[in-house]
Amino acid sequence: MDNALPLAGQVALVTGAARGIGWTVAARLLAEGAEVWFGVRKETPETEAGIRSLPDAERARVLPLDVSDAASIDSGMDRLLNRSGRIDILVNNAGIVRDGLLLRMKDEDFLDVIGTNLVGPFRLMRKAVKPMMKERYGRIVSISSVVGTTGNAGQANYAASKGGLVALSKSLALEVASRGITVNVVAPGFIETDMTDALPGKVRDAALGHIPVGRFGKAEEIAHSVCYLVSREAGFVTGQTLHVNGGMALV
Repeated sequence: MDNALPLAGQVALVTGAARGIGWTVAARLLAEGAEVWFGVRKETPETEAGIRSLPDAERARVLPLDVSDAASIDSGMDRLLNRSGRIDILVNNAGIVRDGLLLRMKDEDFLDVIGTNLVGPFRLMRKAVKPMMKERYGRIVSISSVVGTTGNAGQANYAASKGGLVALSKSLALEVASRGITVNVVAPGFIETDMTDALPGKVRDAALGHIPVGRFGKAEEIAHSVCYLVSREAGFVTGQTLHVNGGMALV
């Protein structure tokens, strides 16, 4: 183990780590020296092969984890703790969308989004905080969204879940600050992912028109933000939301 690496000796869990922002964050934490559990809804040969291709893959673990399922969270976290003995970093990234105007939104579309995007992180935080308190150290970062602050037509469920994640994080931050645990949020704007790649050209152009820097963000830029917040140097930063949106919303 290279003790010069900033996260050497630490254990991290990143949810929704099969692709996109989650994958990039998990790979970056691995490069920073952490033992990283890649939380994925379904373990596939492709995911396993991708992880094994990473530098320092000997410190990477695959953890099948459905954040909408309480039993999956309990068994997954127990597996992690039994194998690694601790958890120092939790990154709540997994999320879903079920877009539609509120007038026509079905109950299940609202509840599924809240269950995955808000209740799941709550359950994971509850499981992670106890061993963190024992160690008197921990870093929790949740990935919210600019729409959790601004709202967005057609995304009442998603915006509510992401805004709730901010409030949840602030409340937990106050509860555990004295135990050396920080709890923060990164709120991305439009980021280059499979989701934004699939947008029609007119929609992409309209979105770009609202971003002062004139481009979509990169997943690596979210990973940089997460890496700062999970670092020891960020020990005086808690209960905060870091907005990474290219000036799309100045909040």
